[in-house]
Amino acid sequence: MTENKQLDQLAINAIRVLSAESVQKANSGHPGLPMGAAAMTYELWRNHMNFNPNDPQWLNRDRFVLSAGHASMLLYSLLHLFNYDLSIEDLKNFRQWESKTPGHPEYGHTVGVEATTGPLGQGISMAVGMAMAQAHLAARFNQPEYDLFDHFIYVLAGDGCMMEGISSEAASMAGTMKLGRLIVLYDDNDISIEGNTDIAFTEDVGKRHEAYGWQVLHVADGNDTQAVAQAIAEAKADETRPSLIVVRTQIGFGSPLVGSADTHGSPLGAENVTKTRETLNWPGKEPFDVPVELRTYLRDVVEEKATAQAKWNDLFNRYQKAFPEKAGELNRCLNMDTPDLLSDEAFWSFSGSQATRSTSGVCLNRLAERLPNLIGGSADLAPSNKSVVKGTGWFSPEHYEGANIHFGVREHAMAAAANGMALYGGLRPYCATFFVFSDYLKAALRMSALQNLPVMYVLTHDSIGVGEDGPTHEPIEHLASLRSIPNVTVYRPADGKETAAAYLYALQNNGPTCMVLSRQNLPTFDKTGPDALKGGYVLEDSDKIDLILIASGSEVELAMNAAKALKDKGVGVRVVSMPSMEVFERQSEAYRESVLPGTIRNRIAIEAGTDMPWYRYVGLDGRVIGINHFGASAPGELLFEKFGFTESRVVADALEYLKV
Repeated sequence: MTENKQLDQLAINAIRVLSAESVQKANSGHPGLPMGAAAMTYELWRNHMNFNPNDPQWLNRDRFVLSAGHASMLLYSLLHLFNYDLSIEDLKNFRQWESKTPGHPEYGHTVGVEATTGPLGQGISMAVGMAMAQAHLAARFNQPEYDLFDHFIYVLAGDGCMMEGISSEAASMAGTMKLGRLIVLYDDNDISIEGNTDIAFTEDVGKRHEAYGWQVLHVADGNDTQAVAQAIAEAKADETRPSLIVVRTQIGFGSPLVGSADTHGSPLGAENVTKTRETLNWPGKEPFDVPVELRTYLRDVVEEKATAQAKWNDLFNRYQKAFPEKAGELNRCLNMDTPDLLSDEAFWSFSGSQATRSTSGVCLNRLAERLPNLIGGSADLAPSNKSVVKGTGWFSPEHYEGANIHFGVREHAMAAAANGMALYGGLRPYCATFFVFSDYLKAALRMSALQNLPVMYVLTHDSIGVGEDGPTHEPIEHLASLRSIPNVTVYRPADGKETAAAYLYALQNNGPTCMVLSRQNLPTFDKTGPDALKGGYVLEDSDKIDLILIASGSEVELAMNAAKALKDKGVGVRVVSMPSMEVFERQSEAYRESVLPGTIRNRIAIEAGTDMPWYRYVGLDGRVIGINHFGASAPGELLFEKFGFTESRVVADALEYLKV
């Protein structure tokens, strides 16, 4: 429809006023960035983005990620004005209990929010993953004259996002991969919480991104919507490079505090809100008043935008008739179809002695044969992680349809990109690294958990069994750390069949699953298998139970050997394999009692990590054989011996404990 410059300016000011009023009513929030960035984001939404509030999940919509998540009122104002299911009452309840407008955007909570953001740099990094997903699916399914995946990923980022190291990792990766459908609007206002960015951040962000291989464009005045429009058009025209549009803005524009750090994270104050309304010639007589003529205008804009989806729906219907096989595969991807792996004997087939990192590689390849949407890779450790899927090629600018990804030594951005792929939809992403380096990606793993994203984390070299690489590479506290994160499921399998169970659970899990895997070979046990889907189960038993040994991963073999030796000495032992505490805790109380009866309090847990998590199962009367210090550099077998993970030590401890 024809633009109305007067009403467009009124809409821009509506974003500013609604943001300031909502923060003021909540007495909490960040009004400055929404007021400064209102013009550029309105121009983007009004004239460049394709979306449909009546179908927020339309496949070919443009995505908008607010990486500067503290500016949430900017996004909420846009969603409200463009007729998403977000009412004026929702804006009035900003930051209140059970409101649809939390302090930072939350995916799955507020309609139209594409990603949970707030931790700076995470949004732009997830957007890189979204752009990768778009490129991959477009390469696989688009056909001449049938561009099903024909949209852009837009990001609004601020100075804080550019300071965070993860954004550098992600931008470098995006430039290398030539993700031309990624466009970042950089709100360059020179202000952070502590004041002017000159105190801590003086680099030329544009030149940094040029070095990464980005197209860099500049807009001297963020209120010049014509200049913003021209820059967006140039960015969209160059599909060989991601684009950074550096937009100079003034934080808190329109308020008496314009340009001041005081507008960053505090309400303007009632008097300043009144003066802002006056400065902007705002026609609303009461707080949260939006002129009827503006609502009518934007309703018509939204109705016109809906025609883009109608045209796409027609295109997709014709595509399904012209390419029925590809359409069928695409629908299986979008529906996240999962085959019946539980009854698939080949999926569970393992024998002999293998490291669980190797059995993980077998599982990944078996999954790839059964799932058309598996995609992922490693942070430059694929040969060690065993994370390469054979026959699917490598994702690259020349071959976006490849399902193996070289993430480079970028653990943090890797995990965030995997989150972005999961958010995009239609793909089952996994990422891999050494377990000890999960420290580098933990913030993104937490974002996986917050957003209920089923990302699979392949974490190998799980203990002092790493050996000669020494304490820097030997995870000690990491199992306890990951187990402490809500909604994260940790699996530490004892053999190939338990590894298969971990992957099957991950495919069904509403959240991230971490597979923690050994470097050293482990035996295959006769009685492992689907029971591992319960998290903990009885692997070996006795008629009379004097002691329960509980173990995970490589220490299950130790528990089994010690149990046999103790039985030879007349001690009745039950061995419980506990590959996943989280999954075990999700079982019924009756089942948990059947595995760990409350009447049997003689318990010893064994795990080559910090002992802290195990006291919930051994209680005050039990013991834990663990390791509460850093490792050392020596062959892994020797380290297990030196640090007390031996059959003789377990047997001696058990006999002393039982006073036998």
